[in-house]
Amino acid sequence: MGALRAMVAIIAREALRFFMQRSRFIAALVRPLVWLIVFAAGFRAALGLSITAPYQTYITYEIYIVPGLCGMIQLFNGMQSSLSLVYDREMGSMRLLLTSPQPRWWLLLSKLLAGTLISIMQVYAFLLIAYFIGIDFPALGYVAVLPALIISGLMLGALGLLLSSTIRQLENFAGVMNFVIFPMFFLSTALYPLWKMAEASTLLRDICAFNPFTHAVELIRFALYLEWNPWALTWVMLAFAMFLAGSILGYDPGKALIMRKAR
Repeated sequence: MGALRAMVAIIAREALRFFMQRSRFIAALVRPLVWLIVFAAGFRAALGLSITAPYQTYITYEIYIVPGLCGMIQLFNGMQSSLSLVYDREMGSMRLLLTSPQPRWWLLLSKLLAGTLISIMQVYAFLLIAYFIGIDFPALGYVAVLPALIISGLMLGALGLLLSSTIRQLENFAGVMNFVIFPMFFLSTALYPLWKMAEASTLLRDICAFNPFTHAVELIRFALYLEWNPWALTWVMLAFAMFLAGSILGYDPGKALIMRKAR
């Protein structure tokens, strides 16, 4: 019961912080909408794409990139949630959290779950707006995509958590975010399929295939069309386990003590 209360308290704290930062919610919606409405036309014309959905029917380019933009929302939210961890560390509240009697991995998992729930709310708000502008998916797809969003949100949040464990100053985090976010986003299938990337470079196609964000996007894309993608699920779960394990080690106080002595 104590562990459950701690998780609920962390989730409530993050939710309260999110709802008090209205600009964060607006930015989370404006960013993908700009890509959807403004950039989609240019990308479609420049790339000359003829896209097929997972179940092999013709769809527009705008519909194709919606799952990628859902992944982008979760990617940015995972990084922003980790930014708050760096801020909490500087303010001292993170130290109080980690000195609680609950296991450290449970506290970090609670933080991840809170960020994931917030990202899911943002994604569904974006899908609702996309629906009203004429971009919709099978009705059951909106339900089937929920487990995919949970898994992908946890993986991307764990990545941000891992990065935050290696950064000690708030000023350094913005540069690291840009160094991670944009390569992960552009070197993925969020905007174009792998076969289109292979036409330009086999090496870039291989990088896209190795990118965990690619598999998170494909997991979301297939789920929206009520399709099963076990390879993407396996890859995302493995990436989540690796990032979470690295985060737990990164927030190990013994490791921090060794680093201070080394200096």
